[in-house]
Amino acid sequence: MTAARSGPAFSVHDIPFSTFGSWFDISPVIAEKTYAEDLHLVSHQNGMHGVLRLVPLNTATGDRAEGRVEATPGLLSWIGENGRVDLAYESPDTVRLWGSGLGFGVFAAAQTLTPFSGTYFFHDPAADAYVFTSYETGRRYRVSVLSGTRAEVAGEQALGGADRGLAVTGDADGVWEIAIEELDTARPPYTSSAAFEAVAESARREFADFVEAVAPWRSAATPAAELAAYVVWSATVRPTGLLSRPGVLMSKHWMDKVWSWDHCFNALALAPGCPELGWDQFHLPFDHQDAAGALPDSVTHSEVLHNFVKPPIHGWAFGHLRRRLPTPPGQTELVETYDRLERWTDFWLTARRAPGDALPYYQHGNDSGWDNATTFDPERVVVTADLAAFLILQLHELAALATELGRPDDADRWARTAAEIQTALFEELWTGDRFVARGAAGGTTWSSASLLDLMPVVLGEHLPDEVGGALADHIKAHLTPYGLATELTTSPHYLADGYWRGPIWAPATVLVEDGLRRAGHTRLADDISARFRALCETHGFAENFDALTGTGLRDRAYTWTASSYLLLAEAHAHRESH
Repeated sequence: MTAARSGPAFSVHDIPFSTFGSWFDISPVIAEKTYAEDLHLVSHQNGMHGVLRLVPLNTATGDRAEGRVEATPGLLSWIGENGRVDLAYESPDTVRLWGSGLGFGVFAAAQTLTPFSGTYFFHDPAADAYVFTSYETGRRYRVSVLSGTRAEVAGEQALGGADRGLAVTGDADGVWEIAIEELDTARPPYTSSAAFEAVAESARREFADFVEAVAPWRSAATPAAELAAYVVWSATVRPTGLLSRPGVLMSKHWMDKVWSWDHCFNALALAPGCPELGWDQFHLPFDHQDAAGALPDSVTHSEVLHNFVKPPIHGWAFGHLRRRLPTPPGQTELVETYDRLERWTDFWLTARRAPGDALPYYQHGNDSGWDNATTFDPERVVVTADLAAFLILQLHELAALATELGRPDDADRWARTAAEIQTALFEELWTGDRFVARGAAGGTTWSSASLLDLMPVVLGEHLPDEVGGALADHIKAHLTPYGLATELTTSPHYLADGYWRGPIWAPATVLVEDGLRRAGHTRLADDISARFRALCETHGFAENFDALTGTGLRDRAYTWTASSYLLLAEAHAHRESH
């Protein structure tokens, strides 16, 4: 096989191998924090499910062949002592595999078939192909042998417990090739549209075009830009199920959903180079806005959750989004966005304010996106300063949109409400040195060592100088060599892998950096940006990072982390060029 390998190399242990639009990936990660010995075809339809086990085989013994796995954006390879196997996406639902010197096995990951679970395996004579049907995904996986020999078939039509699958080996020249398709019920027999080398080259070009669109500014000074782009590109799925638009999942590991604040960072990173995709990312959760105006907690292929919400950062995000789009949104787009933001804002002003109160409240830490932050230790139904700050920014954005759309009365109303909430924020939660939280049902207030208490820095230019200065000083205390710890490292509640009780997170970094910069604290903003960029360049794009070592934690291929790197790296590159 002579297809050129190009693009950044990566470990499939950390980042799944996939392509733009696909609902499946190739990875050893088959469940939360669960790593298999072999790579699997892992589908994200109806949840995350390892469907097929993919195994290079010794042609002499039929046993599993030892070797190494190499991956670049367009090509995945198993390389053994006596040969190799290469895999490339031909389309979002089809992969091609080519091998020489090694055989290859495609087996059902689940060995037990019941009336309600598992994988059934049979030969389909109409297509002359082998088919796996998965209860868990509700889809079929068809294997067509294009060249070579079916060396072994096991478990065909078997019920109950059995090994199911097939192995292929080469013809006289030792070469074989197969195609694996994910399909619904039926389609015409597979026919090869191109030689394997052409398939791999096409996949390489598709990714190269995407990188050039989203990161044309990249250079040796932004060495992780291409890999960040790959994380976002490969986690994008085509419209299917409950997603009526292309969607960037947070990951094609187990965090395979779109949460209703994570999507904002992906939208911003994509907007300049892929404006339609960026626009879709911003609006995707709004497609599932409920009757009360609330956004869902999360959306994925076959599930929309409304048990929590996420913070109203969408006014902040849309203000940045419209400035980053190469063509300004038209009247129709602005009206649609205004109506959606209005309903989302009214939700917080009505359903989330106690009678007579000016400030809204969260019902749980999950509503804030900072699920277990220490701010929520005393109580969970809490009035917090970050929520008020985000809502103020959203009200300012609504006022600007209303003015642009010729609705002056609405603009005045939004501006008055923003001023009223900002006044209440300082009167009720500012102590003269820091912000505190209070229970929604009573007057008790408290402070914590969480960075969440400092998030009103997002108000930027709307902050009085003395408040912005005090917040900046407190933020400095959260800085480690790698970035902003979400809990002070000196706190008795600090946990190295404590989710929002210590680790560094991308969204907090971007929001704080932006707020500081707009408040005039550019040197500190530059420092935070530099530390986070260096963190990603060294440790990748994990869900979060150990604040004292930089080690990536939890899901290791998280798109809002990659998008946050792209945002900060692009801004830095532009500052350097001016």
